[in-house]
Amino acid sequence: MVDLLAIAAHPDDIEQTCGGTLLRMAEAGYRTAIIDLTAGDMGTRGSPEIRISESEAAAKILKVSHRENLYFPDARLENSLAGRMTLARRLRELRPRTVILPYWEGRHPDHYRASELGYEACFLAGLKKIDAYTEPHRPDKIIYSSLYANVTPSFVVDVTRWFDRRMESLLAYRSQYGEVRDGAGLFPRETEIRDRLAAIARFYGNLIGVKYGEPFVVKETMRVDDIVSLPVRSL
Repeated sequence: MVDLLAIAAHPDDIEQTCGGTLLRMAEAGYRTAIIDLTAGDMGTRGSPEIRISESEAAAKILKVSHRENLYFPDARLENSLAGRMTLARRLRELRPRTVILPYWEGRHPDHYRASELGYEACFLAGLKKIDAYTEPHRPDKIIYSSLYANVTPSFVVDVTRWFDRRMESLLAYRSQYGEVRDGAGLFPRETEIRDRLAAIARFYGNLIGVKYGEPFVVKETMRVDDIVSLPVRSL
């Protein structure tokens, strides 16, 4: 059983978009987990075996309690009944309170398919009769990591203290971000990756008055009970 579960299409997606948040929550005492839906087997660089190994190394840096890969087909991810049922069963077993999904629009079809599949699996997981061998469970909250979406975030998490380790977890994928010949013209150099992600995190951090931030979107209206102690100043 975990408190916070992040679901993404490929190994390294979590590290790019919400790794700092997962690390911060882990150090706050919450049990965190990651489910990667594919092993990135269609990628130009690396192999499924290499990327799984790198994802395990990154998980240790992020201090997640559990990480697994469902080995769905990369670049051919479908929101199928079989996929929804497989993921719903894992949700019933892990029983997360909060689930992080990719934003529901994006350039890569796997990313928005992962969002659809994750949302529908969260719903199915709460149906008593969907599976006779596990107890029903539906997460309390679904939030969407919106780092690469051109949308106004619902909220931003301060990851200033955790940003360097988030970058360390991403760069644990040496097959993707190291100095590798394969696809050299397609992939930015490591220094450029660092600069780009730092600039994005600085932008979102600036919105809440901190150095580095990670943005999220929710579909429902957030409730506030104390308007006197809201943390971000207006002036």
